[in-house]
Amino acid sequence: MPRNARKKSISGIYHVMLRGINQQIIFEDNEDNERFIYTLQKCNGDKIINVYAFCLMRNHVHLLLQTSIEIGTVIKRIASSYAYWYNLKYGRCGHLFQDRFKSEAVETDAYFISVIRYIHSNPVKAGLCKNAEEYKYSSYKDYLKEKTENVDIFYTYSIIGKNELMQYHKEMIDFQGLDMDNRIKRVTDSDAIIIIKNSLGCKSPSDIQLYEISQRNKAIKLLRRMNLSIRQISRLTGISKGVIQHQN
Repeated sequence: MPRNARKKSISGIYHVMLRGINQQIIFEDNEDNERFIYTLQKCNGDKIINVYAFCLMRNHVHLLLQTSIEIGTVIKRIASSYAYWYNLKYGRCGHLFQDRFKSEAVETDAYFISVIRYIHSNPVKAGLCKNAEEYKYSSYKDYLKEKTENVDIFYTYSIIGKNELMQYHKEMIDFQGLDMDNRIKRVTDSDAIIIIKNSLGCKSPSDIQLYEISQRNKAIKLLRRMNLSIRQISRLTGISKGVIQHQN
């Protein structure tokens, strides 16, 4: 089936989401996060992009940026640069990101501000922190401290004042939703990583991909017995959900 043509932004501003291939982790430690931010800084310094907001999650990235060139070319440069460095560090080869990244055009000031709030709220919704300012690897802290080395805060503040922006974020962040006590308790990704490392004796969950097939399948069965979900195992190890589903 042919892919739909990517919508070109008249303003040149895009909300982009890059996801790890098979939803695998793309940021194992602090150095990885810092390297990706450095990659953004370098592209920004080369006048290829202007970054307004970002958030680095464990297996995906959200970006709000502006560019005057084709968005696919921009994202390919960012992804290729980081993937090359990541593969060297971890001794792996092949694609790190899904081929087809998601993007949407951002054409109005109102939607621009909504996207910034959405991006900064991601770690809160994922249960990684209680509020956006606690999360280390998003641009929210740059807006709080009025730092400009990572993002262009002045464009945003030309649309909405700092106090108004902070209040706008809290309107979404303070919403608690359903009572978590009534939900089925799930193993968090952080706990799952510890479980995988301790039970299998590996340095990283993605090491399981390198196991001999029968050894890999035994490892998957063990993790399933420890209440890790199929989607979670796939996300943390990079092994496809189809393979995991067959190891019941």
